[in-house]
Amino acid sequence: MSRILLEICVADVESLDAAIEGGADRIELCSALELGGLTPSPGLMRRAAQAPIPVYAMIRPRAGDFVFDAREAEIMLADITAAGEAGLAGVVLGASQPDGTLDADLLARLTTVAGDLGTTLHRAFDMAPDLGAALEIAIEIGFERILTSGGAKSAAEGVDSLKHLVVRAGERITVMAGSGVRAANAAALLTHVPLKEVHASCALPVAQNPAAAGFGFTTAARGVTSRAEVRALRATLDAAAPSIFAVRKRDGSAT
Repeated sequence: MSRILLEICVADVESLDAAIEGGADRIELCSALELGGLTPSPGLMRRAAQAPIPVYAMIRPRAGDFVFDAREAEIMLADITAAGEAGLAGVVLGASQPDGTLDADLLARLTTVAGDLGTTLHRAFDMAPDLGAALEIAIEIGFERILTSGGAKSAAEGVDSLKHLVVRAGERITVMAGSGVRAANAAALLTHVPLKEVHASCALPVAQNPAAAGFGFTTAARGVTSRAEVRALRATLDAAAPSIFAVRKRDGSAT
């Protein structure tokens, strides 16, 4: 039976191990997930490269929007090289123009430096005013996949747009749904959208050290990946897989 790929985003070594043990198929490695994910440290990249599943590093030099100047672009290019040297399988990229459209020129530069590394276009895609046009740009540049919530705050809210993107993409690029996906809502999402890949954090909030919080060294939004949450989502995806792949076979699409 074919399998729906489960990617888990993590920001620390505890979450990395939990995701793998819970049944993840691929890791998105970040720092500062509470900010949407930033580039992980070289040490964490090297540790993650020992994982038995592929690991893609987020390449994002700062929080905020995805409009990067020439100095930030140089940092991103260097971080892509560092990810490859660490032994990771791929990188997660995104860049926008001030109007929200994808910065195709910068993205082309970044993917060129990535070379043989796998490439995911992250949710900078969701800020584009025309998702269909952004999809075509991603395909032209040569991304493997797009991580998207369908332009909405969460994948559940963007389900209609996600379905349209999957149909439009066909076999040209993979559309991976993410943002707010958990075992409790994944089955409903998959009922509407025949996804090949799903992205989630499966994180639960952790208690913060009061002293560290008092100095502003941590945030209430920090979470750690839960093995149980990953296992539950993995089980939901496996239960949904037969019907999803039956739809693809009936529609004549590849599995």
